[in-house]
Amino acid sequence: MKRRAWLPLLASLFLLAGCASVDVEDYAGTTPHFDIAEYFTGTTRAWGMVQDYSGEVQRRFTVDITGTFEDDTLTLDETFLFDDGETDRRIWVFERTGPHHWLGTANDVDGEVEARQYGHAFNMRYPLVIDVGGRSIRFTMDDWMYLQPDNRVINRTAMRKFGLTLGEITLVFEKVDIEPNANEHLATQESNG
Repeated sequence: MKRRAWLPLLASLFLLAGCASVDVEDYAGTTPHFDIAEYFTGTTRAWGMVQDYSGEVQRRFTVDITGTFEDDTLTLDETFLFDDGETDRRIWVFERTGPHHWLGTANDVDGEVEARQYGHAFNMRYPLVIDVGGRSIRFTMDDWMYLQPDNRVINRTAMRKFGLTLGEITLVFEKVDIEPNANEHLATQESNG
């Protein structure tokens, strides 16, 4: 077979591979069971990084989260501190709509977000506009959280545009007793070298 005949076949395989994805229901029955309301109620801290398409780390950050849960509504007040000193705040409000389903909104997310949790996994996909080099770019975020046996949560988010993964965000969450402005240590650490 000629080389040119293989090109459409290879292109089709790459497209099909890009469409294949894990479904959160694949994790049903896994342990430990991840109940986001139970886990995020109270104070939580996360340490994270943003990587570009090549895997190079572009930014590092901490997030301090205060969570409250009342009447099937989980509110997460998140304060971000980036390694360059920039701060940001996001407030998520999730309503439990079923045993495995949540409906969420956030101040910087366009519309409502459908989220699902099964076993030790939680997944949501949503549009998010992010400032990149002075330009606002709309990404589709594919956000996965996995509860670990040591009660930490690993969070991986693919940032996609036109179906291509252009960046990834990785975080590790831990339950902690947080003093106000405790995440200032990251900026102090960076300024001290």
